[in-house]
Amino acid sequence: MNVETLIIGAGAAGMMCAAHAGPGVLIVDHAKAPGEKIRISGGGRCNFTNMHASPRNFISQNKHFCKSALGRYTQWDFIDLVDRYGIAWHEKTLGQLFCDNSAKDIIAMLRAEMEKAGAQLWLQTEVGEISHDGSLFTVELTRGGRKRTITTRNLVVACGGKSIPKMGATGLGYQIAAQFDLPIITPRPGLVPLTFSDEKFKPLAGVAAPARVSAGDASFDEAILFTHRGLSGPAVLQASSYWHEGEAVSINLIPTDNLLAKLQNQRQSGGRKALTTVLSQHLPARLVDHLSAELKLSGNIADQSDAKLNQLCENLSDWTLTPAGSEGYRTAEVTLGGVDTGALSSKTMGAKTFPSLYFIGECVDVTGWLGGYNFQWAWSSGWAAGQAIANTSGGS
Repeated sequence: MNVETLIIGAGAAGMMCAAHAGPGVLIVDHAKAPGEKIRISGGGRCNFTNMHASPRNFISQNKHFCKSALGRYTQWDFIDLVDRYGIAWHEKTLGQLFCDNSAKDIIAMLRAEMEKAGAQLWLQTEVGEISHDGSLFTVELTRGGRKRTITTRNLVVACGGKSIPKMGATGLGYQIAAQFDLPIITPRPGLVPLTFSDEKFKPLAGVAAPARVSAGDASFDEAILFTHRGLSGPAVLQASSYWHEGEAVSINLIPTDNLLAKLQNQRQSGGRKALTTVLSQHLPARLVDHLSAELKLSGNIADQSDAKLNQLCENLSDWTLTPAGSEGYRTAEVTLGGVDTGALSSKTMGAKTFPSLYFIGECVDVTGWLGGYNFQWAWSSGWAAGQAIANTSGGS
């Protein structure tokens, strides 16, 4: 069987590409349904983009690579598509956009766009051997127990990274890149909870607090959540993408609160109260109990000098911890690293040595922040590859 374009992976990027790549598209996936990561995202409501999406919200060895695709297919273009399908949405926080009803609305929209473009979708299809004879790719597929040989002019790799293996995530995209001698930036889990070997936070499991978490050269102001194994919550997930094993993270537990002035005032108005009791008015009580020994929180508030209160606030604003590791790909929302952008065209997403071999979405070394940015990269990179294929093939 011969097709103009074969897309491996019917996720966000793959379906977007299929909708724009012109005639003769076949998109395949090993799953029973397309867009499974879309379906489970955002608590089932899909955080489909972010109003503030820009290149500054992405991590890559080449911070400039994502500019072309993001600049030519923006969050506003995708919002316009969502609006044209009458899908109701709302902004939650920090520019994050969610469906009012269900993530399935986004999947249905993308399927409708693919059908409009005439793309074929094969599910429960396994990819086998891939070869290239100088002009065409030959790909061995297995569908319904039957092996099929596909020849195609264009091959698009959109099969994601290694995150959430229980959903079938594999390193197939990296294997295909390596087969064609494209370099790989070592993949690692991103947007992932951090763990501590001594279970030091087990008594705090379930406690949440606003904080500023810093790792590497990045800081994020959002909530942190203590778990049986360590730390999670939006601020920790964000910082995890900038954290490397063996490094410390810094947590500011009073990021926006002038705690020193408040404690000084409370020393005057309620000096007989225990310091821990007063602190529990500003931080979760269980967290204060946990910190009491480490920070020597004893005595009444009246017993604390300005110097002691100042030191306390400094400690609370720079609580330094060294995680043992992370939860890994099992719970990671994305995969950092991937196909080296130096080997790809930022305009077409095609390999420089094999222009008809394209890599899009999560398998590329472009990773967004938490909050809809990774979906926007999927839409933008999928659109860029689709446009390039359609223009090359004479489609529309």
